[in-house]
Amino acid sequence: MDTWQSEADVVVIGSGATGIPAAIAAREDGASVILVEAEPHLGGHAICSGGNVPLGGGTSAQKKYGIEDSPDLVFQDLTDWSVVQPNGFPDYRYNDREIVRAFADNNVATYDWLLAHGVTFADKAPDERGGISVGNSVPREMHAVPLDWPIAHTGKPVDPAMRATYSIGAGLIYPLIEAAKRCGVEILPEHRMTAIHRESPNAGRATGIQVDHRGKSFAIRARKAVIIGTGGSIGNVNFRRMFDPRLTEEYCGLAGMPWSDQDASGEIAAMAIGAALWGLFNQTGEFGYGITKAGRIGCQYGYQHLFWQPESKVFEKARASGLHVKDWQNAILVNMIGERFYDETGPAFTANNYNRINPYVPNSYLNSKNIAYNPNNFINAAMAGIGDGHNGGGPIWAIFDSESVAREKWEPEPPFVDIAEGFFFRANTIAELAANIRMKYQRVPMPPQKLEATVRRYNSFVNEGKDGEFGKPTPLYKIAKPPFYAAWSTPVLHDTRAGLRINAKCEVIDMQGDVIPGLYCGGESAGGFSQHGLARCVVQGLIAGRNAAAETAATKSHRVMAHSV
Repeated sequence: MDTWQSEADVVVIGSGATGIPAAIAAREDGASVILVEAEPHLGGHAICSGGNVPLGGGTSAQKKYGIEDSPDLVFQDLTDWSVVQPNGFPDYRYNDREIVRAFADNNVATYDWLLAHGVTFADKAPDERGGISVGNSVPREMHAVPLDWPIAHTGKPVDPAMRATYSIGAGLIYPLIEAAKRCGVEILPEHRMTAIHRESPNAGRATGIQVDHRGKSFAIRARKAVIIGTGGSIGNVNFRRMFDPRLTEEYCGLAGMPWSDQDASGEIAAMAIGAALWGLFNQTGEFGYGITKAGRIGCQYGYQHLFWQPESKVFEKARASGLHVKDWQNAILVNMIGERFYDETGPAFTANNYNRINPYVPNSYLNSKNIAYNPNNFINAAMAGIGDGHNGGGPIWAIFDSESVAREKWEPEPPFVDIAEGFFFRANTIAELAANIRMKYQRVPMPPQKLEATVRRYNSFVNEGKDGEFGKPTPLYKIAKPPFYAAWSTPVLHDTRAGLRINAKCEVIDMQGDVIPGLYCGGESAGGFSQHGLARCVVQGLIAGRNAAAETAATKSHRVMAHSV
């Protein structure tokens, strides 16, 4: 690359829980930093998260409440081969030991760093709330509180009475964004990275990035390093199908969208210059939040813990808030040809957390031997399809009647449901309802007679007090009183747990096992670590930022067209 629009010592891609800490750490260690963000707003998926941060190892919060922890215990927990779920899938067995060791050794320092940079945690003992594959031995989850910051999904602060107790990602990210601005990080929204430059396609240093800004393409030079914090790959249909061919286009309700995507842009750009992928089992492992059951129905974005409201700056894209399901006795779930496929009350996959195995002996065969085999196969049944040779399970629809609406206290109208884009339908008869279900992911018509038969049979189970098909516990309510409704209830994608191969310094590794000089990655775009949530993102962001700043600046002269920092 002979012409650069601008340059800095370190260029960071992404403004989430990896990118923002990386940028601050590099800047505070003396490097000039440019951070690019594809969206017009900052924060990535992290700002939409629950704000649960599992940092342990002996933090001051743990010590305050008498919780004994250490880096060695964190490492032991997160590499314990013997921890499995009731379906037999292991949480930690395939974690990269080098990566987890670095994570464990940096937990306490990261917690202290967050406090020093304005993050406030709820004043309570660390607990297990929100913990997904965070270790069995001791509680480590802490909860970032929003204080006066606005919430991404509402566009406004929470009730004053809850501002010091309500856990939300805004409480983590907004203080760090302010810290980045104060220390002189140059932040460029609406700058979408389209390529990473290297001295030659498969050799030499990473030298910078190509970006698109409102249709204009230009290059930004990195004198020392490029850091990838692009948030993962689960939103990219073709990329995610390398891990699971079933994950076709209808799985379009990614948690965190439409605030930000997990588009695999960092992974694809790094792979184009030789980077390897890593830890692929963790993506397909049936544990945790890789793919979840819809918690809000009748909308595209149905993640159970995210409630988009009209005041949010992205509601125009979200279009509907969804109907929160309190009791799955109030609906049946059918596939795209109108057939039930599983007990509607069945849960999604489970995960290890504090004290889930009790008694617990680290790395003991008894931990798995004593687990009763009892798989939660709702997700697999929902993705099984209709037996026609196509991949993907197709749309899943919740079918219910007006009495269900009354019991759940739903309002089946916009802005709660998305009628315009075909994620919600209503009719006065079951046959008419089936005929009405037409939208881009419904690739075959729903046979009206099939849905009628399904509802009729389910109603007979209510009469009998027993689900003779899928064992739903004592079916309670018939679907009988018009109008009738069909609400989008397709499973929701969430975590990316496989990505680029990195080492303990968060340097990206190529297919020959060698470091790509000047290229770093962390968080959900990095592989080798199964933990859900914010802690691995922040820790790896700090590791990457500090190591990037310590690089020796490239001395090769380049023409700079605009400015340097």
